[in-house]
Amino acid sequence: MSNKELQALKERYVAAGAASPNEQFADHATNAELWDADGKRMIDFAGGIGVLNLGHRHPKVVAAVKAQLDKLMHTCQTVMPYEGYVKVAEKLSHVVPVRGHAKVMLANSGAEALENALKIARAATGRTNVICFDGGYHGRTFMTMAMNGKVNPYQTDFGPMPGTVFRAPYPVPYHGVSEDEALRGLKMVMKTDANPKDTAAIVIEPVLGEGGFYAAPASFLKAIREICDEHGILMIVDEVQSGFGRTGKMFAIEHSGVEPDIMTMAKSMADGMPISAIVGTDRIMDSSGPNSLGGTYTGSPTACAAALAVMEVFEEEDILGQSQRLGDKLKQRFSQWQEKFPHVDNVRNMGPMAAFELVDDKTSRKPRADLAGALTQKAKEKGLILLSCGMYANSIRFLMPVTIEDKVLEEGLAIVEEALGEIA
Repeated sequence: MSNKELQALKERYVAAGAASPNEQFADHATNAELWDADGKRMIDFAGGIGVLNLGHRHPKVVAAVKAQLDKLMHTCQTVMPYEGYVKVAEKLSHVVPVRGHAKVMLANSGAEALENALKIARAATGRTNVICFDGGYHGRTFMTMAMNGKVNPYQTDFGPMPGTVFRAPYPVPYHGVSEDEALRGLKMVMKTDANPKDTAAIVIEPVLGEGGFYAAPASFLKAIREICDEHGILMIVDEVQSGFGRTGKMFAIEHSGVEPDIMTMAKSMADGMPISAIVGTDRIMDSSGPNSLGGTYTGSPTACAAALAVMEVFEEEDILGQSQRLGDKLKQRFSQWQEKFPHVDNVRNMGPMAAFELVDDKTSRKPRADLAGALTQKAKEKGLILLSCGMYANSIRFLMPVTIEDKVLEEGLAIVEEALGEIA
């Protein structure tokens, strides 16, 4: 079917709240390129919102899923477990930098991972409060919506959010929030709203995803670790978007040397198959009763096969080295754009988790969401998928596969540069 025919079906049958505004429909893809239903080629700098660090249809992942389909598709691991689930748990326990011996629970999505991390934290501490941060994004379930540091569009139409969720400032000096001010705000929240003795967890993204690709300083993360230790609060690090090689290390928290109590991950964990994980210190992970955690499809055999293949690819293909080199290339190009274009400012990256702001000018720093919208639209017209993000919707984020070929990368960056020239 053509894009036009599929669009007509979408308008008739897909709920408006779930429908994409994009009138192109993906047909097939390889690494950083995809083709729509009309055969138009697109370069993919979005990666399914950070799901495809190894690119579309990495051959090893595809082969692993196909092989699994010939053996077993589903039993529900709580009814009859299978090798893939425990092998994924074993692998993750060795690479995730939580305190002490790690244990693992698998789920289906990032939001499920955060929900279960909070359940486990409450069971382990006997407390209820959770402290999150401005600009954070954790999912679209009710608890994770309450945790999100941005109202629209995630909470707007859905009535009251769950209580006992409190929010502190995230350090973004460019927008007037220094590290000291963010720490002072966190401590004030603990004085005025979230009594430490009633607080189960502090949840933080080491690099904000939807919130704008701002990285928390290592010293800030260390301070949170110290505050948690002082008050018996669990530190939960959300690596759903920043994990699996996106920042030049397997996980962004590794840049700081901080060891959290619990980490959540999803997205690029299985290169397109739906799976997520909650990894934490064994004592904490074992704190809830029998059959208190799980779900019908959690850690499905096919998703586990994909996740195991992903981890093998990391070991065999120097993915972290590729990630670091890609980050260096983006940093260099972004610096050139900041010098060349009056509206490009605050270029930043942690590895290839990279972004820049579009502003009125570099003195006022007034956010220009309209320019961000114009840039992504121009890029689309020229054959490039590009995403905006941020509290002010004026940041452009880059989530191309780490495995992108140099020629395709340069073609995509040239499109961005051309489009920047046209909107300036």
